[in-house]
Amino acid sequence: MAKQNVAEQFVDILVRAGVRRLYGVVGDSLNPVVDAIRRTPDIDWIQVRHEEVAAFAAGAEAQITGRLTACAGSCGPGNLHLINGLYDAHRSMAPVLALASHIPSSEIGLGYFQETHPDRLFAECSHYSELISNPQQMPRLLQTAIQHAVGQGGVSVVSLPGDIASEPAPEKAWETALVTSRPTVRPGDAEIDALVRMIDAADRVTLFCGSGTAGAHAEVMQFAERVKSPVGHALRGKEWIQYDNPFDVGMSGLLGYGAAYEATHECDLLILLGTDFPYNAFLPDDVTIVQVDVRPERLGRRSTLGLAVWGDVRETLRCITPRVRAKTDRRFLDRMLKKHADSLEGVVKAYTRKVEKHVPIHPEYVASVLDELADDDAVFTVDTGMCNVWAARYISPNGRRRIIGSFSHGSMANALPQAIGAQFTDRSRQVISMSGDGGFTMLMGDFLTLVQYDLPVKIVLFNNSSLSMVELEMLVAGLPSYGTTNHNPDFAAIARAAGAYGVRVEKPKQLAGALKDAFKHKGPALVDVVTDPNALSIPPKISREMVSGFALSAGKIVLDGGVGRMLQMARSNLRNVPRP
Repeated sequence: MAKQNVAEQFVDILVRAGVRRLYGVVGDSLNPVVDAIRRTPDIDWIQVRHEEVAAFAAGAEAQITGRLTACAGSCGPGNLHLINGLYDAHRSMAPVLALASHIPSSEIGLGYFQETHPDRLFAECSHYSELISNPQQMPRLLQTAIQHAVGQGGVSVVSLPGDIASEPAPEKAWETALVTSRPTVRPGDAEIDALVRMIDAADRVTLFCGSGTAGAHAEVMQFAERVKSPVGHALRGKEWIQYDNPFDVGMSGLLGYGAAYEATHECDLLILLGTDFPYNAFLPDDVTIVQVDVRPERLGRRSTLGLAVWGDVRETLRCITPRVRAKTDRRFLDRMLKKHADSLEGVVKAYTRKVEKHVPIHPEYVASVLDELADDDAVFTVDTGMCNVWAARYISPNGRRRIIGSFSHGSMANALPQAIGAQFTDRSRQVISMSGDGGFTMLMGDFLTLVQYDLPVKIVLFNNSSLSMVELEMLVAGLPSYGTTNHNPDFAAIARAAGAYGVRVEKPKQLAGALKDAFKHKGPALVDVVTDPNALSIPPKISREMVSGFALSAGKIVLDGGVGRMLQMARSNLRNVPRP
């Protein structure tokens, strides 16, 4: 049996760790690893057109499966292209191993062609970033990188010079059992006791939930029922907590709707569950706040806490729910549920009147029809910008659907590459990319990846020929919009020229049929929907001081628009409110 080289050993360890695909673009320093993959049946090389897409795709696959995924780039400019997608994966806590191949080891530090220092460059967007400068470091260094990515949730980067990859691997390699899943974290007894006392002492409790409530829906509902608490959520918590939720009061933040803002400000105890909600301007400063999070470094960095609880949301609630006294007073909960329903009644009307005749098409209408026609277990990938608004307000979670976006990093152009990674996990599952024309054109070259692999991703392109979220930011800041207009082609024609299904929709009555036909198509499809660039209704009074990036220092609902089927849910919840 031929002796393994370092590249072959590298690939074998990835397979042992559960990696099924390596996304990337080939290049000379990367060739030994790509060749090892070619000869290894349990892992595939996925050829993309841009390394940024490789990182986004790996991050999306990790979020869908919960398993370690991998991407790679060749030396210098090749692996530098990974950085934006890796930032997104890291901030999304997606376990991703990135291989940054490197220039010849003898030339490092001498200004060689394409020289960079990837072990330094990726330090900020990873838990671990190290250089293999000697074959004897294998496999320990790679195993350590994997443990960091899986154990801490995020990115690890291994830099590997091409010449080292081709050298013989150590004969007696140190191989340990690999950690491929994370444990649960239970809070300490002192924190549990303190939290129980605070809940029992509070008259009005509100829960605000983030992505850390994944897998804890039942526990959150049981706890909310016991303490009669309204339940609001951040955008990343929507898919995990909004469905089958009789305590739902909507979402807070720039894209917020409903009564979440009021519920978080009018309680006397606010419990933040698994959320690193960045917009502290929307959090109260005169309410006692408890934060529960599995990442201790996140505790208290947004607001002053009355108690910090280090633990999984599910384990924490399992510990405290049986111990807290059941509350019987529903007045605060019922008042918030009514405010929530009234708020949604007020904003939904603008986009339910004569929308079938409005040209250009209301993007809200597109999102609502999409929500109705999509599969119950569809995966939606969502571009940053106004597509975030439409997904937040119109895509209805049900416990089976997934909604993935660059919700923490806020990168443009994420939806198409994330759809690639999501679709590779299951070709039979419906994957829909809600793309803006700005984001789509930024990485449009990888539409060809869909065609090359015949991935049945459906792209619904919200084409308003503008960067409308940026226009909103300018308008709110008192600036005239400038540099935000796109001169766009017929994207459906481009899709057809590339060998995919493409259809352009300019009238509302064409929309449902076009979406149905695209969804029936067995391969990749693009629906180019010409939407109204003036769909936003901005509150009449808003000051420059109210805006800092995406955060508002005051205000309850920033964007006045429809809210889809959430109104029906709010009305249904109101019917369950006991009458005197």
